[in-house]
Amino acid sequence: MVNVPGLAPVLILPGLFDSGPEHWQTLWLTANPGFGRVEQSDWVTPLCADWVANLDAAVVEAGPDALLVAHSAACALVAHWAAAHGRKTRGALLVAPSDVEASTYPGGPVGFAPMPLRQLPFASTVVASTEDPYVSLHRAKLFAKSWGSRFVVVGPAGHLNAAAGLGDWPAGLELLAEVAARGRAQQTAPPGTPTE
Repeated sequence: MVNVPGLAPVLILPGLFDSGPEHWQTLWLTANPGFGRVEQSDWVTPLCADWVANLDAAVVEAGPDALLVAHSAACALVAHWAAAHGRKTRGALLVAPSDVEASTYPGGPVGFAPMPLRQLPFASTVVASTEDPYVSLHRAKLFAKSWGSRFVVVGPAGHLNAAAGLGDWPAGLELLAEVAARGRAQQTAPPGTPTE
């Protein structure tokens, strides 16, 4: 795993059931000082409002230069947080966004549906697999379009988790660096200047 200087602060946002030791989020966290995990008190049957409050506290502490790295249900968390607080951050990498309205979404979580479909106030990229059991490619593309996100399809890679065999996922770090660059351009551009 290569350390990636210049990206910090990065907030790692796992989805339901947290990200285990072989998950790329955990591997990134271990290898990169300045990356931190937003801890939740309930990883199985969470209340969306609790997750939103924890994320907001973490972003306030990290400051507007923070990058968000969300996986699965945490992509819905970012959308709910942005809709509730409207805070700007440098950007977000939104990987395998679980469709909280689909029949495949696990029972237990409360308040994540419906999925917010408002443009995010920061740079973002949605990454999707062609065979994700928790979101169709059509829905993932809808989320990206609604959020104003760049949309990247990585092919058949399941839910883009440890089971997908991504290891430390260097291609994901490249996507994060690209989001960081777009976010920096948006932060430093004079109002009304196109940055894409």
